[in-house]
Amino acid sequence: MNKGSFQPLTGERRLTLYDILPLMAADGLIQVQQVNDFQRLWDKISSNDIHIHPLVWIANKNLNDLRTENTKLTLENLTIWLADRLSLQFFRIDPLKINLEAITGVVSQAYANRFSILPVHVGPREITFATCEPLLREWETDLNRMLRKHIKRVLASPVDIARYQDELFSLRKSMQRANSQVAQDTRSSELTNIEALVELGKAGKLDANDHHVISVVDWLLQFAFDQRASDIHMEPRRDTGNVRFRIDGILQNVYQMPAPVLTAVIARIKAIGRMDVVERRRPQDGRLKTRIVSGGQEIEMRLSIMPTAFGEKLVMRIFDPQVLLLDVSKLGFSPEDNTCWEEMTSQTHGIILVTGPTGSGKTTTLYSTLKRLATSEVNVSTIEDPVEMVEPSFNQMQVNPGVELDFASGVRTLLRQDPDVIMIGEIRDLETAQMAIQAALTGHLVLSTLHTNDAISTIVRLQNLGVPSYLISATLIGIVAQRLVRTICPHCKQSMHTDPVMWSNLVANWPLTMPAEVHQGLGCNECRNTGYKGRIGLYEILQVTPSIRALITDDINTKAIRDLALRQGMEPLRISGVRKISTGFTTIDEVLRTLPLLSI
Repeated sequence: MNKGSFQPLTGERRLTLYDILPLMAADGLIQVQQVNDFQRLWDKISSNDIHIHPLVWIANKNLNDLRTENTKLTLENLTIWLADRLSLQFFRIDPLKINLEAITGVVSQAYANRFSILPVHVGPREITFATCEPLLREWETDLNRMLRKHIKRVLASPVDIARYQDELFSLRKSMQRANSQVAQDTRSSELTNIEALVELGKAGKLDANDHHVISVVDWLLQFAFDQRASDIHMEPRRDTGNVRFRIDGILQNVYQMPAPVLTAVIARIKAIGRMDVVERRRPQDGRLKTRIVSGGQEIEMRLSIMPTAFGEKLVMRIFDPQVLLLDVSKLGFSPEDNTCWEEMTSQTHGIILVTGPTGSGKTTTLYSTLKRLATSEVNVSTIEDPVEMVEPSFNQMQVNPGVELDFASGVRTLLRQDPDVIMIGEIRDLETAQMAIQAALTGHLVLSTLHTNDAISTIVRLQNLGVPSYLISATLIGIVAQRLVRTICPHCKQSMHTDPVMWSNLVANWPLTMPAEVHQGLGCNECRNTGYKGRIGLYEILQVTPSIRALITDDINTKAIRDLALRQGMEPLRISGVRKISTGFTTIDEVLRTLPLLSI
């Protein structure tokens, strides 16, 4: 048998292109004549003793899958095909679902590298290993004998295996060394509580600048960026510390680390965030900027420290500067919503309110709008608590209770700064509301936020704060209520028949035709098997017309305002969600999860 001929998939050896190409041609993934061409190219690589996995080599050719139109032979698709060909289970490695302590304690990194394997699940009687070299079986027999557990093999992407071998084992080493250094230095200094870290830092021993601690922090931040986390939660417990990421609005457990290591990590982050490392009895806020290693992009984070029973809890909110570059249509506005929003924000004076719960995207909507309004001819100024993202195209001032700078006094200052547009972070009390009203009456466009469930209830909220109805009627331009829903992952999106019962429950009596198909995500490596990737906004826009102004009275009838607004074209939040379902952006389950109680 010559070198380029088909070799049966047997023997204790690594896969080669000569194993893969004939099978691909037989299954119709590529043309038969491509086999020899690719083998000649492979011979040149092999002669240079450069080892590259054959699946990676083929994926880099960016070939079309001849079995299916508009489908590429990506690395994941090739791995799925090979797993099916060899009757193995395909496995997507999700680092968020891996128990680091368990899997890195099974085998050494050197052993895992030698056989291109990675433990991915450790059970009481079975250990699952991901491999990209299915012909190597020697390790399976050895580990079965040594570990006295059943060994289950699954096939995974060779790139993922190599990546997580390096990341997970390196993290474990840094964690162990940091923990053992903390324990050793704590014993030697005869300190047994959390204050040991401060003393150790003063003594020149383990502190926030210890290289093991720095490695853990760097990995944690990079990992959060890779997973598209919007928030990082570091929560101390009695013996351990929990790390959780908020991804697409949902908190997910990431890792548990020893309590002393968590304390050292938080101290490191406090130091680079310019907070008081010694102070642990009161809340603190900070900011930091860092650069993503993979893309070189600069990311800004807002830090918040809160003292708890077991130590300091840290939350880092990650701000993506790209959101400031987004057009509002990219945020989820329909063409009709976009036209209405631009008409409202083009006014020279009055108040526009954006409402919704915390985390519903209000700040993103306002920042994107302010970025568009802040031309060289317009003075845009904000008063915020805190400044979420620093943007050089407009002027930003932060609330500071320590010097008696609150929202009301901040607006009072801004009015003396010759502004055209004012953004007030939140209207929390009557004094702030009165200053916003005054700014609107004196010829300024004011944008602000309130925490209400829908657009109509915002008017009642202002009345409850004590704002006279005639002033609300005179200054209010419009109200936008919004929510965020997860969008279907485009990589695993598929169509399905619409459930008439669920559709009926969703739209109630609203006259919308049920689509024949809706979509859902199956779950893939890109979306960490959730079926969702990213979020998009749902919007309910109430434009205050003269006929609606006439209904804003002391004995307000919200039902009458709502009925009139609906007749004039306002669509409820739920219907905004229905339209996102019909256009394939999200699912019925996701809209019902986000808007379970709102009527239409």
